[in-house]
Amino acid sequence: MANIKDCPGFETFGADVKEARKVKQLSRKTLAEQVNIDWRYLANIENDGTIPSLPVIIQLIKICGLPVERYFNPEIMREESVQRQRVSHKLKLCPEEFLPIIEGAIDGAIQIQQKNDETEGA
Repeated sequence: MANIKDCPGFETFGADVKEARKVKQLSRKTLAEQVNIDWRYLANIENDGTIPSLPVIIQLIKICGLPVERYFNPEIMREESVQRQRVSHKLKLCPEEFLPIIEGAIDGAIQIQQKNDETEGA
C-alpha cells in the first residue's frame, strides 16, 4: 500500500471520498460494498490517508464522481485556486435539479462584476 507522501496529487483523496460519500448519502458500509472492500479499509482511506490499489481508486472515483485529473494530473489542478477546485468538485456532486439556481447565482455575480468594471472604467 502506498502512502500519501509517495503519491503527489492524492493528498486530499480520502477527504474527497468521505465528502462525496456523505453528499450522496451513502453509509461507509454501503460504499465499501459497492467497491467490494471492507468498511474498515474504507475508513482508513477516508481518515488515515491510506492510498488503495488502482482498481479501488477507479471504483471510488466513478461512484463518488471525483475529478480524475485532480489525482492523476495534479499540475493542471494546481493552476486553479483551491477555492475554485472546491467549488468545481461540489458542482459535480450537486443534484441536477439545483443547477439552474447555481447558474443564476453565477450569472448574477458576473453581472455585478461587469457593472463594477464599467463604473471603474468610466
